[in-house]
Amino acid sequence: MEMVEFKKYKEIKDDYYPHVNKFELESGETFFVEGNYYTQLIYIKDYFADNFDAILNKMEEIIKKNKKVIFTADFENPVVYKDDYIYQEIDDVLASLKLYFDNKSNPESDWKD
Repeated sequence: MEMVEFKKYKEIKDDYYPHVNKFELESGETFFVEGNYYTQLIYIKDYFADNFDAILNKMEEIIKKNKKVIFTADFENPVVYKDDYIYQEIDDVLASLKLYFDNKSNPESDWKD
């Protein structure tokens, strides 16, 4: 899956997870962006248009701090299982920026009451 928001990073092929995008920062930190997380990220791009760069910057900050990160839609059911990585959901990133997403209009959403 092409993820243009991360094209500035080196893309790495993971032999165990060849269909999940893995990237590396110039300073050596690595991270996975699962397809389901990316779908959420693109979905909120319009919702938080004025803050989207801040969201991407916060993701990079989390990567630099933790060295190995998996961005997933559900940390209890991730696609990638790696013991030495931390898991981050979109809500974790948004909350760290004091942004909150309320998608009650979507009956399939996990964000509804």
